[in-house]
Amino acid sequence: MLTGECPLISLGTGSEPRTKMTGSSEDTPAATQNFIIPKKEIHTVPDMGKWKRSQAYADYIGFILTLNEGVKGKKLTFEYKVSEAIEKLVALLNTLDRWIDETPPMDQPSRFGNKAYRTWYAKLDEEAENLVATVVPTHLAAAVPEVAVYLKESVGNSTRIDYGTGHEAAFAAFLCCLCKIGVLRVDDQIAIVFKVFNRYLEVMRKLQKTYRMEPAGSQGVWGLDDFQFLPFIWGSSQLIDHPYLEPRHFVDEKAVNENHKDYMFLECILFITEMKTGPFAEHSNQLWNISAVPTWSKVNQGLIRMYKAECLEKFPVIQHFKFGSLLPIHPVSLC
Repeated sequence: MLTGECPLISLGTGSEPRTKMTGSSEDTPAATQNFIIPKKEIHTVPDMGKWKRSQAYADYIGFILTLNEGVKGKKLTFEYKVSEAIEKLVALLNTLDRWIDETPPMDQPSRFGNKAYRTWYAKLDEEAENLVATVVPTHLAAAVPEVAVYLKESVGNSTRIDYGTGHEAAFAAFLCCLCKIGVLRVDDQIAIVFKVFNRYLEVMRKLQKTYRMEPAGSQGVWGLDDFQFLPFIWGSSQLIDHPYLEPRHFVDEKAVNENHKDYMFLECILFITEMKTGPFAEHSNQLWNISAVPTWSKVNQGLIRMYKAECLEKFPVIQHFKFGSLLPIHPVSLC
């Protein structure tokens, strides 16, 4: 737990964790915090109980739900505060993007899993702490090695050359850690999703296309999406109480083309239709079914339940999650 600070998440009176994002310099944890290199703790299926009872799980899901609430009913073009920390995170992601341009795919017989990705990843592996140090102030420099692990985990697997929702979760954990040490604050909520996470999505899509990455643990047509989940949650929250766009409209090509720049959900749909051929109902059956749900509020609630069941409570995903001092494995504690 952070020295002298209530955890980022505290349990509310309901069943869901309630987020307490730091909002002032008084909330910032002491620089004497004992940071550690995160490591895997979920080794067998029975270990999943430890994860679901952990401070890390409460903090992570609380962070996701706080951001979900923060972007409700807002377009990507909505005016919001952009702090220096947000700008630095975007610059970090721009660097990752530039490295893709500097590492073109190799000529190889295999169509998928271009080995040039390993060269790109090796550069990130080497430079991750330096990149994170550009975002974290010097008095919190001790946190850099711990936080940088989540950045390295968030871009795919260099052995398998694949990417999935576990890697996406690592990026959300990276952002959550930056909130817990006070680098990101309560008034950064909208920018975290619209500016930073949206830029992350752009870079991941470029990685997936450039190096023909395999989907990690894909359920094929029975999964929500081959690569992402969170932008569907936050994107559906954006559309709650929209004056005319309903869930049925996201399978309408015209509606998607006209509105995708304002809504993450529709941007995801556009990317799917660019990457896949054939009828939407066949290549994205789960999403097709969701288009029949009457309201965006119900879509949002259903996706949160689905995210917990299909991602956060699945051993093949969580066995790779790493735990440290900021996202600890110990049972949730009340402050």
